Amino acid sequence: MHALIVLAHPLASSLSHSIVTQIAEGIIQSNPDNSVEIADITKEGFDPRFSIADIAAFHKEAPPPADVIAEQARIDRADALVLVFPVYWWSMPAVLKGWIDRVFSNGWAYDEAPDTKPVKKLGRLPVHLVAIGAAHRETYLRHSFAEAMKTQIEHGIFDYCGAPILSSDLLLLPELQEPNAYQNVAHVIGRKVFTTQRAEAV
Repeated sequence: MHALIVLAHPLASSLSHSIVTQIAEGIIQSNPDNSVEIADITKEGFDPRFSIADIAAFHKEAPPPADVIAEQARIDRADALVLVFPVYWWSMPAVLKGWIDRVFSNGWAYDEAPDTKPVKKLGRLPVHLVAIGAAHRETYLRHSFAEAMKTQIEHGIFDYCGAPILSSDLLLLPELQEPNAYQNVAHVIGRKVFTTQRAEAV
């Protein structure tokens, strides 16, 4: 089984990078035959701006740009997609949102046309979300931020495309406190990426 982990943080020394490393190790340790590709989209220089070419692709007037096709091919090779990102203003960073805006395009992630019901096309793609935040969980709950994130990301993006969310974790500094605690949790998340899929299939 092959996992694509998408990372959205510019610093190699960041907690996000450390968590990705632990998730990848957990995936491999759960089964040595598993493989992992890490898409560090900031380091790779992915352009998150939705351009005129992307609009043309949305209207199916032209094929998607080459960088979008390359990202779609990476996803097509994967048996699971894992997104790891810090919480910025109660959502994902702009580079990751732009990656989704451009890569999850009309005709590939879904089919949409005037006066027809959208067709979900990513039912084959299990998704795991790992968000990293600094506020207390009570803050997320009191202001309904957790529910807002669930609505806009899980329902608004992945459910629209038919991609099942198999796990969604919000790792918060006030609860975990120590970097090692984050890493331990991340390792467990990695070990469950494909075992969760097998359980869902039974």
